[in-house]
Formats: sequence, structure tokens, C-alpha cells
Amino acid sequence: MSLSATADPPFQNLARQARHLMDQLQKGYYNFAPSDTWTPSVNLYETSASYLVCVDLAGVEKEKIDVEVADGRLRLRGARAVPMCEPSVQPPCEAQTEHESKRVRVHLMEIDHGTFSREVDLPENIVRDKISANYRNGMLWIEIPKA
Repeated sequence: MSLSATADPPFQNLARQARHLMDQLQKGYYNFAPSDTWTPSVNLYETSASYLVCVDLAGVEKEKIDVEVADGRLRLRGARAVPMCEPSVQPPCEAQTEHESKRVRVHLMEIDHGTFSREVDLPENIVRDKISANYRNGMLWIEIPKA
């Protein structure tokens, strides 16, 4: 029985790496869908007196958050603007126009923006008229007292 090993054709490894890089770039670019609604992450906690819902809404303006309790569900809706980088305080290079110095090239965009929606099922033993919400450090905390 004889075994033979053949070497990869020239540049095959380089071509494989280039395909992998293009796949990664396309995932970041083509999966970007600004019209889609995104879903914020939620943590649920329970104490002896209440349920606590913590919603990650970093960068969302407080006024753009809508909280509703209906049909045994907590519904959260709102919108987050696209995070924009602030230009540096340094003066632009003399060769650049003011417009050119403000141009930004996006290399990666993973932070969700646009409208969001999230629903959480609630237990039946709650006091609906005493639900409270507090927004601090980009986290929305909703306290739902138990009956």
C-alpha cells in the first residue's frame, strides 16, 4: 500500500484566506438591515415583594422609550439613533476641506439602531397600577410589585 501526499497548488492557502476575509466582510455589511426592528437584551429578577426587569438600552433617549402592560405582557418599544463619532478637537489638515475632514468611513457596524421592540410575559400575581420604571446608566429598570 502506498501513500502519496500532494502539495496544495500555489496560492491556494492565500485564496482560502481571502475568501474567509470576504465572507466576514459580507456578513458585517450585508447583514446590516436598518429597517429591521432589533430586540434589546433583558434580565429578569424576582424578590419576595416584586419582579424586576432590567433592559439594556444604552444610548436610547429616555423620551424615546414606551412601556406598556397589556394582556399579561410587558411591551417595550422605542428607537435608538445611529451612534455617531464626534470629530476630534484638533484642527483639520490644511490640505483637507471642511467637508473632507468630517467624512467617516464605517469599517464595522454591530450596534443595533432604529426601532426596537421587546415583550415579556408577566405572571398573574402582579399589582399593575404600582409598576414603576427608572432609567439610569443605559439600563431601564422596571419594578413590578407582586399582589
